[in-house]
Amino acid sequence: MKPEADDRAAAVEGDAGLWTVPNLISVLRIAAIPVFLWVLLGRGDPALAAWMLAVIAFTDYLDGLLARRLGQVSEIGKLLDPLADRLVVFASVAGGLWAGVVPEWLGWPLVARETAVGLATIYVLSKFKLKVRVRWMGKLATGMVFAAVPMYYLASAGVNPDLWRGMGAGLGGAGLLFYLVVTWQYLGDMRRSLRPCTGQPGSGPAVRSERR
Repeated sequence: MKPEADDRAAAVEGDAGLWTVPNLISVLRIAAIPVFLWVLLGRGDPALAAWMLAVIAFTDYLDGLLARRLGQVSEIGKLLDPLADRLVVFASVAGGLWAGVVPEWLGWPLVARETAVGLATIYVLSKFKLKVRVRWMGKLATGMVFAAVPMYYLASAGVNPDLWRGMGAGLGGAGLLFYLVVTWQYLGDMRRSLRPCTGQPGSGPAVRSERR
């Protein structure tokens, strides 16, 4: 068997498939979004919505940990996990804007960023079958936003509003800055990976997800 064939066989053998505990957690995280939005917008309870976001953020850490500990790393998981992240960030920020609890200076750039990156990723994946490599700075920015948005929720609920609003502004501003930097890096990744697909010279390695 040729070395390339060996690599492909190893990759297939190392794929845990669809039915794994981490993938179930990612699916549940996505399924929780409508419930979260109902709590925030329908019930009008930003404090409970903040705690829900905290639990959702913990599951984002948990599924990656379990994938490694249980040996359940899968290709579908590498797509589901960042997809869940994008959807949760978008829902929490857009819902917060709608409810008037997330400031516009933070909310609208984040919504624009998530929309642009999401559409670009879908285009690259569907047309060229390439997957976007998750960068550590992107994960850091996501974590900061996950922390900052619930702080604004708690502030709007009257729970130490000055403290939470100030902390939310600091974390949210830093997360937004990191998002802008990593968005430029993602665009560069996509451009380099599309070169072999479009016949352009100077192609780089294929874009892939490094998550779990």
